[in-house]
This record gives sequence, C-alpha cells and structure tokens, in this order.
Amino acid sequence: MSDNVVPLFEKTTPAPIEPAAVVTAAVASPAAEKAPVPLWVRSARGIRTVATHETTKTACRATARHGLYVLGGTRIVARRTWEGRTASRYERMLRAAEAAGNMEAATEWEERGQRFRQERHRRRMDLLTAPMDAAKGIAAGLGIGAGGLLLIGIMLAVANKDWTDIGAPTMALIELVRWIVFIITVTWGPLVTIGPWAVLLGLWALGKNQQAAPQWALPANARSGEGEPITPSIVVLALRNLGVAPLRTAIKEMGDAGASMLGPIRIAGCGVEVDVTLPSGVSTDEVQKRRRKLAENLSRHEHEVFITIAEAARTVRLWVADSGALDEPIGPSPLVTDPDSKADYKSGKAPWGQDLRGDAAALSLYQRHLLITGLSNQGKTAALRSLALWLALDRTVEFRIADLKGIGDWGMFDGLATVLIQGPTDDHVIQATEMVEGLVAEMERRLQAPPGTKFTPLVGIVDEAQLAFMCPVVDSEKRPYGGSKATSRYFMAVRKVHNQGRAVDVILWEGTQDPTDQNLPKLVREGAHTRASLVLGTESQARMALGDKAIDGGAAPHLLRQGLDKGTLVVASDGIAIPAGQASITVRTHYIDDDQALEIANRARALRDGVTTLHVIEQGEERDSLADIATVVGDTNRVLTQDVLQRLAVLSEDSYGSWTHADLKRVLDGTPAEPYKSDGRMVVARERIARTLANRDTDGSASAS
Repeated sequence: MSDNVVPLFEKTTPAPIEPAAVVTAAVASPAAEKAPVPLWVRSARGIRTVATHETTKTACRATARHGLYVLGGTRIVARRTWEGRTASRYERMLRAAEAAGNMEAATEWEERGQRFRQERHRRRMDLLTAPMDAAKGIAAGLGIGAGGLLLIGIMLAVANKDWTDIGAPTMALIELVRWIVFIITVTWGPLVTIGPWAVLLGLWALGKNQQAAPQWALPANARSGEGEPITPSIVVLALRNLGVAPLRTAIKEMGDAGASMLGPIRIAGCGVEVDVTLPSGVSTDEVQKRRRKLAENLSRHEHEVFITIAEAARTVRLWVADSGALDEPIGPSPLVTDPDSKADYKSGKAPWGQDLRGDAAALSLYQRHLLITGLSNQGKTAALRSLALWLALDRTVEFRIADLKGIGDWGMFDGLATVLIQGPTDDHVIQATEMVEGLVAEMERRLQAPPGTKFTPLVGIVDEAQLAFMCPVVDSEKRPYGGSKATSRYFMAVRKVHNQGRAVDVILWEGTQDPTDQNLPKLVREGAHTRASLVLGTESQARMALGDKAIDGGAAPHLLRQGLDKGTLVVASDGIAIPAGQASITVRTHYIDDDQALEIANRARALRDGVTTLHVIEQGEERDSLADIATVVGDTNRVLTQDVLQRLAVLSEDSYGSWTHADLKRVLDGTPAEPYKSDGRMVVARERIARTLANRDTDGSASAS
C-alpha cells in the first residue's frame, strides 16, 4: 500500500530566483506596503495632534490670558500711581494738545501742571516739620485723653459713691487695647497668607476689566473687536495699516504717534465723526478708495463707514456707525403719526427720513425739479410717493401723474391728481408724453401772463421714466416719442420744463431705474435741482445719477447694499441741509405702506373742493363734447374756461388739442351752460353743465318715445 501513497508535500530543490523577480515580488507584497511605523514617528504625530488641537490652543490661550491680566493690572496700577505722584499726566496732555494745534487747551494743561508742582512742593516742605508737629500732637492728645478719662472716673465715683471707680475708665481702655492686640495676633497669620492672593486677585480683576492682554490671548468675541468704541488710537492704527506707504511713514515719524492728525471725536447720531488731516504727500482720494479696508481696520462693516471731504485742505471726515445700528429700522413718518400735519409748498419741507446722525432729514420742494434713480425694487417709488403725499396736504398744488409701472402704486391719487396715467404699454407712454407736453403748454401760457401774476403750483410726476425715453413709437409726423434727440417728443418736453418751468411753478419729478445714457440722457439728469440715488451697480451709474461733484466729494450710492439698504438714498440738493464742506447727504427714508398712503391721501382730499381725475382713454373713440366738458369740470363749482380747454386737451389730444375759446363757446352757446364772467374772468359752472346734460337726455328720451 505504501507504493500507492501520494505525498501531499513534495520536497524539491527550489530554482534560483532572479534579482528582478525579487524586486517585483517585494513591490507587489502587501506586507511590504504596510511596514510598521517607527515609535518616534508615532510619538511625534501624537504630540503634534495634541499641540495643534483647538482645545489645547484654547487652554493655552486662557492660561496666558489670565496670567497677562495680572501683569496688565500691575502695569495699570503702577502707571496710575506714578501719574498720581508726578506731573507726567499733565505733560502728556500738554503734548497732545500741542500736537493737535489746540493752544488754548495746551495753556490750560500747562497751568494745571504748574499748580500741581507748587502743591507738591508745599507738601514736601510740610514733611520737614511733620515729626515735631506729630510729637506735639501726640503729647497734647495723651494729655487731653488722660484728663478726660480722669474726669469720667470722678463722675462715676461720685455717682456710685465708690472712689475706686476713678480708675475704671482707664482700666477699660487698657482692656480694649489688650483685646485689639489679641485679635491682631490671631488674625495676623491668615492676613499675611491671604493678603498677597487678594492683591493678585485685585490686579487680575483690573486687568480683565481693562482687557489688558494681547489680542491673540483674548477670547474670540473680544478678539474680533466688532462693536468696540472708536478711540483716537484705534483710528490712527486703522489709518497706519491702510496700505498707503507715505501715510504709514508719516505716522511713524510723528512725535505724537499720529495724534495731531485727528480732530475731536464727536458723537454723531448712531455713530461718531472725526476729521483727519492727512500728512503732506497723501491725497484724500487714496483714503476714499480704501473704504472697505479702513472699515475692517475699525472693526466695522463697509456700509458702516462713510468717508467725505471736509472743508479744510487734505482733510477727510470719517463717520463710523455703532456696530449694527444701520440695520435697525427708523421710526414711522410724521405724516402717519401726526394726523394734523400740513404742508406748505413755498416755505415748508417734506419730512423724508433721517440722516446718518439720526437727525430728521427734511427736503424743500419749492421750485425744484426732482430726479430719483436706483436699481429695481429698492424703494424708489416709495421715496418719491412720500414726497408727493406730503405736498398733497397743500391744497393749492395740482398734480399730473404718469405711473408707467401701472401696478397701483399711485392709485391713492385718484381724486387728487387732475391726470392719472397707470400702465406700462406704449399707449401709456404716449399719454405720459402728451401730459408732459401739457405741462409745457401751461408753462408757456404762464410765461406770457402779465407781470406779477400769481400761479398755483403744478407738479408733474413720471414714475419709471426710462420707459418714456426708450419708447420706439413714432407719431403721424414721424417724430419719435422716445430717444434723446431734438426730434424726441418726450425728451424735448422735459427739457423745456427744466429750462423755464420753475420760474412759473411748473415742476417735473421723475423716477427711473438702472440709469444709462440711453434711458436717462445727460441733459435731462443735469436739469434736475434735486438728485437722489438708491443703490446702484457701478460708479459710472452713480456719476450719472448724482454728478461728478457729488461722487468726487464722497457720495457712493454704488457702495450701498442691494436688498439690505432699501429706502436709503444719497441726495445732492440745495433743498436739504448738507453738512458744510460736503456735496451730498445720505438719508434713510421713512416707509409709508399702501394703507397708510391711502389714509394720508384721504386727508388731502378732505382739504380740497373736489378734483376730477382724468385717466388714460382709448384712442379713436367718438367724443361727446358736452359730456367731456362735464367730466373735466368734475365736482368743482366753477372752472376757468382756460382750465377747461387744458383739461380737454389732456383728455383727448386728437379731439381737443387744437380747441380755442371759440370752439368751447360754439358748443355751449344757446344752452344754460354757456360761459359767463365771475370776478372778471370767464368760467363754466358745474351746475349749469349738469342741468344742460339732464335736459338733453330728457329731450332725447321724449323724442325717442
């Protein structure tokens, strides 16, 4: 059977292995890939992990911080003690006043320092006689004390009829001294032990309160510095690290470490304001272009720092908001909170909002054309409408409004405006153009009136005016409604109103969005006396909106935050109080919602006799002249024939644009509604027109029957 056994493992002589095969096998071997890591490598990795772990960093930072609090507290106490016993405080304040150029303050600090030295000399001279005075005082005190105790003892002895009580007060005093010595003996040891720790605790508490530790050792919330108060040292440090080499060099070379650059830091609304006089060789433009970096150096967001040009040469004015203050909403409009508020076109000012200081920002509208622009959905219509709502409370003002957005933002002016166009189509643009041309016709009529004639204010408003400038429609004479050429009807009408309208109180307000040279021509935007801009996308657009002077002076609507700074306007106008030396002011406008706007409009309607509002009409419809006259007269008892003609032209330019007094007389002659004189002027009476219409309808019905 052994011959049939097959061995499972057969001993054979292995063949020689080539070196290349050994190398290949070594590379392919998994065991070779997972070679054991040396102990020292694993230890180094573990030490590095522990040393770089966030918990380790926090613990080391906390240990260093609390130790440095003690050192910082010691330094503060030492400095206070030194300044309290020497004149170093007065010397420091004197140098700062001289560096700031405040000679009056420097003189005052010099006098105070001199008085301190005289008082200190007197105290030191008093120390020479102090031992003798003290000895005399002690002797006198002991004598008086002994005599007093003896007197008390005699009184006790007489009262108790026991002469041994004479020494009782003295023995009581001796016993009190013994107890005091005993208490001191018992507590001295613990006091000696606890005293140093109490001193260290006090120093630590002082250092912690003053944050007397390097920035790297402070907690994360304190290390960020967000919201910290603005101090001269922080401002100078922020300017030094601004990245302007001449400025950094100049600050290093200043003996006062840059203090002479700064004016006083003043509280200004929800922030502070400081003037910075830049050293020679540094331009204000170099600081303005680094607004974001300066804001970050001051531990603020970019929108919380505003840089404007002050009156003095080489001086920038920094306004730094309290952290987060500009994200808080402002209060409601006085038009909402004060139901008795009134308006005065000539002498009053519209309560528009608040400036950055938190002061009320009011705008005069008297004989000032207005332009408001900005990106879409940033509050342009609300800002424009709030001004119109205030002015509507002056019953003498007439409004003609074209809302080319057409979503009802101006619907509350139905019954206030004599013309109200609402819609975005080309037909609405045509109507808006004819409305502005009607302003031109009224302006020319007023200009031809006798000298000294008084006129009521007429305000035309075109919201979304960019649609008018971009309208491609041409009229029957091949004249375009839009565009910026001399043939453009809307452009030329706006230019004419801008040129001469304010002289006779014919004013035009326009609201546009995303301005360009095509949708807001240069001649039109420069014709506005008050120019305001919400957030814009680029600096070139900001220059279109406000002009080069305002932008070069620090105005920056393109740096506002889209969506977050809704209703915040940069305004360039002589109708609003602008700080001296500045070309613009930033205003956070009050928001008046639709319900509040309707309530204000109702108050304005109650002040008027009744206004008939003309709306957009369909072109080509057959006109009923008598009914149209009744429409334009509305609820007013008597209307001048000239005003009737103007309103008819607005109602239908094709039908009534060429009408004269003769045409009006032709329609009304022979009827009870014919024009008559009142106070020397020809008028049409509402009651007579209504009676004529009623009689005509009755006659027509009788004939039909």
